[in-house]
Amino acid sequence: MEHPIRIMVPAAALLVSGVLTAGCAAPEPLPEVTQGARPAAAPSTTPAAPATTAVAASHATLGGPGTACALPVSFGLAEKWKPEAIENPENEEFAALTRQGPATVRCEVDAKPAGNVGYLRVWTAGKGSARAALEGFVKAEEKTSAVTYRETKAGALPATEVTYIVRNDLMEESKEERAFAVATPKGTVIVHLGGLDTEEHRAMLPAYELAKTTLKLG
Repeated sequence: MEHPIRIMVPAAALLVSGVLTAGCAAPEPLPEVTQGARPAAAPSTTPAAPATTAVAASHATLGGPGTACALPVSFGLAEKWKPEAIENPENEEFAALTRQGPATVRCEVDAKPAGNVGYLRVWTAGKGSARAALEGFVKAEEKTSAVTYRETKAGALPATEVTYIVRNDLMEESKEERAFAVATPKGTVIVHLGGLDTEEHRAMLPAYELAKTTLKLG
């Protein structure tokens, strides 16, 4: 069954989640995070270099026929990562949650069953330059810095990848995020990795690299 998007946001914004899940089963609570439980560290100013990241083993495929999300591409999923399609992403009432720049979110893959706090999300945009779509996606994100683009490959397809820092003033911290984009005959696909914080983000990089290295059309 499809489920609505669940965005990693401060507690006040979770009120919106209650609206999105109206008429469905009670939403699964977010894992409890104890403030100050992590070792103190200076805020990250430079995202980790992707070239040094390990690639997770593939345990399933997402995007093809019979999978949780119908997408223009398919790619491998790491063990225990749980995919769910976004319910009615075109609904204008929830556009603030389901749209970012030129892109609309179609699928999210939850890392909680694998022991991490974050999501790998798949967004789609119209046909055209993957770089232009990715730039529009990042520009629509508030309070970004250290934005760095590079040309790369996603599977055998040409891709543009971006790494950047997002500042959350309410949480008084900054965290790393990254995404890659590919152009397909059905439009641009953006695969984005966030995370509760930079430590969680870096722990999930092998699953992100798996998606990038195994991606193919259809």
